[in-house]
Amino acid sequence: MPKLLGIDYGKKRTGIAETDDLQIVASGLTTVETDKLCDFLNKYLQNNNVEKIIIGESLTLDGGHNPIEKDIQKFIQKFQNKYPHIQIIREDERYTSKMAFDTMLQGGIKKKKRRNKSLIDQVSAALILQSYLYR
Repeated sequence: MPKLLGIDYGKKRTGIAETDDLQIVASGLTTVETDKLCDFLNKYLQNNNVEKIIIGESLTLDGGHNPIEKDIQKFIQKFQNKYPHIQIIREDERYTSKMAFDTMLQGGIKKKKRRNKSLIDQVSAALILQSYLYR
């Protein structure tokens, strides 16, 4: 069964998560610099069968789009041109950074590691992907 990827797209860093082969559990994979995201995905897709990519939709509290959404749309267009067979699905990402921090806190992760924004991005991507899996 193909995997699903979750992406928490950011201006500087992008968190990436993946499912297991049965698409049951989402786990953080890595965090990459956003300007190297396409290179990472190209390499990843050469070695892994991916059916869908779930990308966080950056919404404000009232449901409007945050300014980063323009960058996300550019990325999606570029990705879809290269990989038209991989479906892109958007998932509301409001509160995922806060939930990621809380999850790390509850998981007993030490304070120094919780300050690592790369880890928060990775956990946020896993939360976005897990949210989609719960549907």
